[in-house]
Amino acid sequence: MSRRTPALIAAAVLLPLALTACSSSDGDTTATGDKAAAKSDGFPYTVKNCGVTTTFKAPPKRVVTMNQHVTEIMLELGLKKSLVGTAYLDDQVLPKYAEDYASVPVIAKEYPSYEQVLATNPDFVYGGYGSAFTAGDGRSREALKKSGIESRLNTESCTKGDQPMDTLYEEIRQVGRTFGVTDRAEAWIKQAKADNAATAKKLADLKPAPVFVYDSGDKTAFTAGGEGIGNELIERAGGTNVFADLDKPFGDASWENVVARKPEVIVIYDYGATTVEQKKKRLLTDPALADVPAIKNKRFAVMPLSDAVLGVRVPAAVDKLAAQLHPGATTP
Repeated sequence: MSRRTPALIAAAVLLPLALTACSSSDGDTTATGDKAAAKSDGFPYTVKNCGVTTTFKAPPKRVVTMNQHVTEIMLELGLKKSLVGTAYLDDQVLPKYAEDYASVPVIAKEYPSYEQVLATNPDFVYGGYGSAFTAGDGRSREALKKSGIESRLNTESCTKGDQPMDTLYEEIRQVGRTFGVTDRAEAWIKQAKADNAATAKKLADLKPAPVFVYDSGDKTAFTAGGEGIGNELIERAGGTNVFADLDKPFGDASWENVVARKPEVIVIYDYGATTVEQKKKRLLTDPALADVPAIKNKRFAVMPLSDAVLGVRVPAAVDKLAAQLHPGATTP
C-alpha cells in the first residue's frame, strides 16, 4: 500500500495548511479583454494549499490527476474536458462517472513517472495522497513548479486538528474556484450538507457502536486514526472509533489493543489484491481475537477505500455505513 504508508502519512500531516483563499490582481498580464473576463469569473485567484501558495490568472486547462478520489472530484464538478491524464485507481469509479472517466487517458496503473507526467504537457497536477508528490520519484511539487506546472494536494494529507467534513467542503470549494466552476462546487456542498443532516436525523436516538477499522496488516493492524475523514465518517454513521486517540488519519495498532478496546463492529476497507473474504478469514481464525465482541458475533461492515478518503463519495458513504452499523434503524 505504497501511497499511504505510515511514514508518508506522518510526513504529510506535518505540513502546514491554511484553508483560506483571497483574490489578487498583482502581476496580471493577460490581454485587456481576457483580463476583464477573468476578473468577472473570480480571477486572479490566490490559494494556499499544504504550504504552497499559488495565484491562478485563469483556470488550468491541462490537468493530470493522481489517485481516484481527486479524479472523482474533477468529474463531479464537470471538468472532464480539463483532464489530459489520470492514474491510480483503488477500485472502479462510480457508475455515474464511468463514461467521463473512459474519455480520459490513463497514463499509469499506479503512479506515473515524472517523464510520463511531462509527456501529457500539463499545466496542473492534482494529487490525492502525499505519496503522489514523492520527491524521490521526481514528482515533487517543487520539481513540477520548475517545469511550469502548478499543483494541488488533497488537503486530508496535510490537515490536522480540524473538522474533516468542513475540510471536504473547503476542498470542493477551492477546486471549484480554481477551475472557475464555483456554482457547481457550492451546489455540491449544499446537497452534501443536506444529505449529512438527513443521516444525522435518522441516527439521533441510537447508541453509537464501538468500531475498529481493519485496513490491512498482520503483525500489527493498520487502522483509521482520529484525524481525517475516516474517523468523522464513523462518528457520523453512528459509531465510535476505538482508535480515535491515534492522532493521524491512518496508523498501526497492536492486536493487544484491539482486544482490549472490545470493538463491536469491524469495518473492513475493501481495495487492492487482498479480498474482503481473505481479510475476514485472517481476523476470524486468529486465536488472539477470539474474545473480541465483533469476532464472536461475526459483525463486519465493508467500505471501499475510495469511500473513506476526502472525496465526493463521503456523504453517501456515511449513510451506507450507518445502515451497516445500525441495520433496520436507518430506513427512512
